[in-house]
Amino acid sequence: MLGASSVLIAQSDLKTWPEGASPEEIGLKVTEHFITSPHAVYNAPNTKPHIPYFEVCAWYGGLTFVNLTENIDLRSKLIDRFTPLFEKDSALLPVPDHVDYAVFGAVPLEIYLQTKDQKYLTLGKMYADKQWAAPEGPRVIPESYTYYNKGYTWQTRLWIDDMYMITLLQAQAYLATGDKKYIERAANEMVFYLNELQKSNGLFYHAPDAPFYWGRGNGWMAAGMTELLRSLPKKDPNYATIMKGYKTMMASLLKYQDENGMWRQLVDEPSFWPETSCTAMFTFAMITGVKNGWLDKKTYSRTARKGWMALVSYINTNSDITDVCEGTGKKNDKQYYMDRKRVTGDLHGQAPILWCASALLRTK
Repeated sequence: MLGASSVLIAQSDLKTWPEGASPEEIGLKVTEHFITSPHAVYNAPNTKPHIPYFEVCAWYGGLTFVNLTENIDLRSKLIDRFTPLFEKDSALLPVPDHVDYAVFGAVPLEIYLQTKDQKYLTLGKMYADKQWAAPEGPRVIPESYTYYNKGYTWQTRLWIDDMYMITLLQAQAYLATGDKKYIERAANEMVFYLNELQKSNGLFYHAPDAPFYWGRGNGWMAAGMTELLRSLPKKDPNYATIMKGYKTMMASLLKYQDENGMWRQLVDEPSFWPETSCTAMFTFAMITGVKNGWLDKKTYSRTARKGWMALVSYINTNSDITDVCEGTGKKNDKQYYMDRKRVTGDLHGQAPILWCASALLRTK
């Protein structure tokens, strides 16, 4: 029988896992499943069909996972999935006139980082540059010029989802080019969003007119700060502000994890149902914080391990994660969030499972 100290170590260990629960096993299954799935083509009103942001997020997660596990075969398959987008399927490339569409550039930039194939850099860099270029296209509104003239992206809209979409793309462009303008853009934008949207408890309303702490919305914010802090030089003048926002949020989330390791559809509402996509995003943020020394190791390792083990229990035999909140717009109605469908295999949930697997395999 384990002694008390051994149990504590086991509870906070992020390296040793029961059979079937290791990041290598879970990441492999989820990546293989993604590769065999067709493109999740998005058909929004007044928008041409294109690869949606949730596929981008899963694709990026799969690429980071295969790179960390040195799985050359799976990496080739993930890249082969992209090749037709240069040719017969080029119509599926998103137009970079919205944060949800521009984030697509993160995938070719990740492929470039792993292969050094210039055509991926050219394509990915185009998306990153367009995001900070002068406003253009049918989505431009008067506020677009206001934000652009202040040095922010014209695609700014102060939705919390944006802080993953914008920061991932610009951080990837920085890693691919070494040009500090990209990471500085992302940091300035993040501080603007933090100042405008973060509440005193560290969490974020879905929107000013939807005063609810929606799980996945807060997950996007947690994951976005995490991705940014992984790349942002510590000497950047915005680093301390972003780190403070991140740590304040992580401390708040400690209070709301349930006894099984999950966070809920509305983070602060114990009567709401456990939701997997936000749980995975929060777990990713905490794993990364522990690995980088941003968070107290004992406290947050235990919380992160509990989150990961809970998530594993929600993955079915088809490698689909269950109980993912369907796509959700804002609404000033608490019952609306309770009544959202719980879907299975949605890429909003598959993606952060892969981020967690990669985070567990990284040294930092």
